[in-house]
Formats: sequence, structure tokens, C-alpha cells
Amino acid sequence: MTYLNYIQIFYRYRLALLVALFYGFSSASAQKTQVAFTSSDKGLEQAFIWAKKTAMQYKGAETDAVGPWYEAALPSRNAFCMRDASHQSIGAEILGLSRENLNMFTLFAKNVSAPKNWCSYWEINNLGQPAPEDYRNDREFWYNLPANFDVLFATWRLYKWTGNQYYINSPSFVYFQQKTVKEYIDTWVLSSDSLLKRPAHPHAPMPYNETDYFHTCRGLPSYSEGIPDMRTGVDLVASLYRGLQTYADILSARGMHKEAKIYAQKAKRYLERLETDWWNAQLGDYYLYYSSKDKFVKDGAVPYLLWFDALKDTARLKLHLAQIASIKSNVETTSYLPYLFYKNGEWDQAKQYILYLSDPATPRREYPEVSFGVIDGIVQGLMGVSADAQASTISTVFKTSGKESATITNLPLLQTTIDLIHSSTRQSTIFNSGKKPFKWKAFFCGNYPQVTVNGISKSAKKQTNPQGKMMSWVELEVKPGMRVKVEVNPIFKR
Repeated sequence: MTYLNYIQIFYRYRLALLVALFYGFSSASAQKTQVAFTSSDKGLEQAFIWAKKTAMQYKGAETDAVGPWYEAALPSRNAFCMRDASHQSIGAEILGLSRENLNMFTLFAKNVSAPKNWCSYWEINNLGQPAPEDYRNDREFWYNLPANFDVLFATWRLYKWTGNQYYINSPSFVYFQQKTVKEYIDTWVLSSDSLLKRPAHPHAPMPYNETDYFHTCRGLPSYSEGIPDMRTGVDLVASLYRGLQTYADILSARGMHKEAKIYAQKAKRYLERLETDWWNAQLGDYYLYYSSKDKFVKDGAVPYLLWFDALKDTARLKLHLAQIASIKSNVETTSYLPYLFYKNGEWDQAKQYILYLSDPATPRREYPEVSFGVIDGIVQGLMGVSADAQASTISTVFKTSGKESATITNLPLLQTTIDLIHSSTRQSTIFNSGKKPFKWKAFFCGNYPQVTVNGISKSAKKQTNPQGKMMSWVELEVKPGMRVKVEVNPIFKR
């Protein structure tokens, strides 16, 4: 065994120890208290049951050399790639795959390197190696450029959901953040004023072989693949905005407000370019990519502008949603849509996506993203659960236009677990079954001056959601073992 082998083993066990210390040594207890969902809408309930069973089948073996992991790529590869894992990460947390997330994203972060022009490994397999389907050597490999920013965004969301500061403060992640927002952008010619002028293949291996996808796809400027003359994809612009804004948020969380403001301003420039250069007023949607022939091309709609939360013009956002809903996408793309359509107010369409993705007749529903996307769509989408570790706050709102009820139990977040019951759109109950207190923001759609909290009347606060709808809410402290019921009375509505 070589010295390098010993070093690799040392760091692998060091990471395993850190994972165990944060999440506990026993996985058996997690299995006993696994999340469950019930609803008066049996279609949604069956969708969750199928998705949970299916997603858990993608959990890697405890003996795999890579450490804790789950499949986030084509199932035949026994691997996880940066895009899929970033998308599946919160669904994985919901299912109790915290050790897996921490290990996988640490591996992505620590494998950025100068010889790869500050790329990481796009796909890592169960052997702990870059998947050979996507990697030959540091000069010849497949890589989609939005990936670094997607992983950066995912680690921020994981921190906010779990409260684990390792995701934003550990040396591996700090290094990844710094290289992504500086050297990675510079070396791939991704400044906001270079996006329409950059070379299509700035770091192609020499001699260049246009029939070798390890050459042509080393630095794809989009998640849209198979487009030979692309210079920049619109999703890359959105990912740059989100990556820089995420870094600003992380700096702000560290108290580095001056530096955070600088990166927030950089992020804003990408939004300005997105709205100025990429909007097609005639078609009422955004272009998909800019070609090496200096032309914008409109070729279908993708979910990434929504995923990276890059659309701030509500009228354009609504048109973009309509464009996406008007076409039939593959299951990978569709798996993003339940959560995104719930988030953006299209609740009925979101539900239809859940039912479609979980339907046995749907082609390729075994792709891992599908089951994780259904889980995420039900919990963050329908149940309206969100977490903010900075404020130790859990927010909820029941996103349905029907009369069903729904319950989720043993949901892990913010280092505790909760049960949440939406008896209707006017009554919600939360139970803190874990060991950490939190603040609960219970939201309800509508203008209600008062709510009742465990039978006691309280004044409600008001705000308008991004879709312009009035929301009434109350914030409450929920200590371990506490059960709190909040109800709005329709006689107060105005």
C-alpha cells in the first residue's frame, strides 16, 4: 500500500468520524423514526409511500468504499453527480439521509483543483472514484459549468434545513466557496460582461478532438446537453446569480457584511443581464442559449431559472411557468416541477406533476430524481415546510385549493423532529418530538385579524406572498414535547 493510499484512508475515516459525531453513530434509530405522510387525498398518500420506498432503495451499502451515499445519477452507474445530488439533497434530508449528504457534498467540495480548472468530479461512484463514464484524467472529462454554483446553493439550503454549520464553515466548504466565486469564474470566462463573448471551449484539451465528448463537454456552459454550438446557456446565467448571492448570504451569516454586499452587487449584475439580454418579448419567454454564431436561440423551457430563484419580475415568471406547463419534459426535468410549481403558486398543476411522476405508467419513473422530487414536492411544496437555521425558525402553510387534510410525522429538521397536521387550510398543529426548541411561523392564506393558539385568541400578522396574496401568520416558540394548534376562524375574515 502506498503512502497516498494511507493518506486517503486517513481522510476517509476522519470524515466518517465527523459525520458520526454530528448525526449519531446509530442508523437504526433513524430507521425506527422514519418520516411518514398520510392524507385524506389517497392519491397523494400513495405517491408518498411509493416515493419513500423507491428513494430508500437508492441508499448505498454501508460497506461501500466511498462512505455513506445514495444514487443521484443513472442507476446503472452506482454513482452520484453534482446536479442530481444538489436537486435531491433536501428530499434526502427528509428521508433521514443526513450522513449521506454530508459525505457526498464534502467529496464534491474537496475535489476542486487547479489542474481541473477548479472543477470538481462531476460524478463519483461507490468505489470513491470519479465515475469512468465521465472522467478519464484531469484534462479529459465531462463537466457542466452550472454545477459548482448548484452545489454551493445546495450546501446553503442544507445548512438552513439542518442547522449544521459544517456546510458553510468547514475548511473544505470554505475553500470550495472561495475557489468557485473567484478562480472558477475567472478561468472559465464567466464574468457578467463576458457571457456573450466567451469562447465556447476555453479549456479544451489539445490537440482537440471534436468527436470525443471528454473534449467537447469539458466545461458545458449549461445543463442542457447535446447542443454543439452553445456559447452560454440561460441556466448558467441564473446559476451564477444564485451562486454569488448564496456566497453573499454565507458571508453575511459569518458577520462579514461589507464583503457580503460586494458579492450581492456582483450577483445583481447577472440578474440585470438576464432580464436585459435574454428575455424574448415576442415569444413571452427567455431564450435557452446563445450560440457561437452570435445568435440567441429559443428551444423549449427548462426549470433552472425557477430552481435558482432568478426570476424577480412576477409577470415574466408567470409566463415562464405557463411555457413550462405547456410542454412535456423528460422525467429528470419534470421531477423539479412539483416543488417549483407549489413554490410559485400553481398548486393544482404541482399536484398533477406529483401524480404523474408516481404513476406506474410514467416512463423511466425509476430514475432516482423522480422519487426524491416527489418527496420534496409533498413536504416543502404541499405541506409548505421551510426551515431557517439562522433564525431557528420553521415555517408552514398548507398549499391546497381543495378540502383535504394531511399529516407528516417524524420529519427531521433543525436538529429536532416534528409532527405537522394540516386539518384544513384554516387549522394546523405542530408537535416538537425532538430535543431542540424552535420558533414556528404558522401561515394561512387570507386576511385574518386574529388566530387562536391552543384556544387563546391572538392578533395575526400580515404580509403579501410573492404571488400577491395576503397571508396571515403568527410566530410561536415550540419547546421539546410541546404541541401547539393554531386556527383561523372564518368569521374574522375580511
